[in-house]
Amino acid sequence: MERTFESKEPVLFMKPDTALLKGDRPFFLPDFSEEIHYETELVVKINRLGKNIVERFACRYYDEITVGIDFTARDLQRKQKELGLPWEIAKGFDNSAAIGKFISKSEVPDIRNVDFRLDINNQTVQRGNTKEMIYPVDKIISYISRFFTLKIGDLIFTGTPAGIGPVAIDDHLQGYLEDRKLLDFHVR
Repeated sequence: MERTFESKEPVLFMKPDTALLKGDRPFFLPDFSEEIHYETELVVKINRLGKNIVERFACRYYDEITVGIDFTARDLQRKQKELGLPWEIAKGFDNSAAIGKFISKSEVPDIRNVDFRLDINNQTVQRGNTKEMIYPVDKIISYISRFFTLKIGDLIFTGTPAGIGPVAIDDHLQGYLEDRKLLDFHVR
């Protein structure tokens, strides 16, 4: 997974429910940014209430997975970072969290070894495998649950591999887990 700085713990940020983009609806480029980037990630859906979850039990707290796109207003993020300010406006804006169709995690042999990718206009632009993640899914869940009570239906984006980049009007994005297409939408 791509790391832009050294951190001994996962970096967390939150997106409001208005950030969700479901059902393969189009993503409309916002007028407040000139540099919207995609970040493809494995997404897990929490299926039970949890607080201070021990890592070895974290696998019990999700049973569905998908692929998602964490859209980032990169120009706003840079500006906020330079000023030492939080980056919520760069990450949590409306429709900035595109999510695919969920499948049972039992449909993949091992959550610690799942391929995922993003194709834009029929070209693979980003590819990753969960075995390459800086922090495994269960560690991320355990860490988050120290600070936030996880609730049924919460979604956790788990980090992006190298290869992030910009999107443009008329781009066609398709996200895959293994060879299964779970996300398919256009940029408008």
